[in-house]
Amino acid sequence: MKILFAGDASNMHNCLARELREMGHEAIVASNGSRWMNTGRDINLLRGSGKLGAVRYLFDIIKALPKMRGYDIVEIAGHIFLTLKPDKVRRVFDYLKKHNGKIVLSALNTDYFYYRACHDGHTFRYSDYMLGDEPSPYVNSAEYKAQQQSNWEKPFMRQHAEHILENIDGAVACLLEYYMTYQPLLGDKVAYGGIPIDTEHITPHYPNEEPEKVRFFIGIQPDRTVVKGTDRLLAAVQAVHAKHPDLCEVEVVEGLPYEEYLSRMSRSHVILDQLYSYTPATNALLGMAHGLVAVSGAEPEYYDLIGETENRPIVNVSPLIEGDIEAKLEWLIEHKSQLPAMCRASRAFVEKHNAARTVASRYLKFWESL
Repeated sequence: MKILFAGDASNMHNCLARELREMGHEAIVASNGSRWMNTGRDINLLRGSGKLGAVRYLFDIIKALPKMRGYDIVEIAGHIFLTLKPDKVRRVFDYLKKHNGKIVLSALNTDYFYYRACHDGHTFRYSDYMLGDEPSPYVNSAEYKAQQQSNWEKPFMRQHAEHILENIDGAVACLLEYYMTYQPLLGDKVAYGGIPIDTEHITPHYPNEEPEKVRFFIGIQPDRTVVKGTDRLLAAVQAVHAKHPDLCEVEVVEGLPYEEYLSRMSRSHVILDQLYSYTPATNALLGMAHGLVAVSGAEPEYYDLIGETENRPIVNVSPLIEGDIEAKLEWLIEHKSQLPAMCRASRAFVEKHNAARTVASRYLKFWESL
């Protein structure tokens, strides 16, 4: 098959493309390299700053369009797969639909429908936006305002989302939350794909015995601290370190390029990521592939969706229970003798459910069904 990935997020499409090429398919990625991560792409669509950057970006897109024709499948990274306003994204979307075979949505980030599901009072117990019936800390943050999150509620965003929904041939969700959002809208035209991890090229570093100190690792995304709950996770791990400085260490990194980030992460035992998620996302899964224990989201619905009944290694922390994060971090310190086995269970989980070949095969099966 010939596949075009339009846009990317956290290296997901690039990882899929590499695996598909190894499986004998032609796969091209046109993206901004996941911004500061600077991940791989075949067609560079990174927008520069200022008016000159905007003009150059439009020129780059126009120049790239002839190379984005004639594919069996176009997989777009969300509704806003280019760094443009919705009306301009829609023009490119319509061009891609006209000049290619099937067009499929990668449900991998916030859009109008996910935003609506987070607020409908019944789809999720908690989310980025709501904790039960109350707004999350994110909603009242400067981060929320700076990212103009209220735009998701506006008519122009609804119209854009409905245009995308009416014209895609299907959707593949990378997380349970997005599957729960789109399944009521698309029925059997939505599949769960998961997040691909290149386990073949990741060598895990397990502790062979109980470590003297538990090394906690947390990565800060400069503009996504409150929405991911990293602020609360960081405060919790720092409080635990203050109580047990002789039993644990904390490494905090911020805004690093992808390869340097992985190198720093792989030296630790436990990675903290995503407080408001039902599922482990790319960061947690990468840590698990390197042999770290993940403190993240892992609700029963997630394990049920993937059919995992035995190996459930993710330390699930709840944003709804006061003190839950600290209690579970302290449990890890008190039971650090179990870390060697837990780290191996984490790697085994990713190999089974998120190996790039496994996830790419799910995508191929769904595309072929279309």
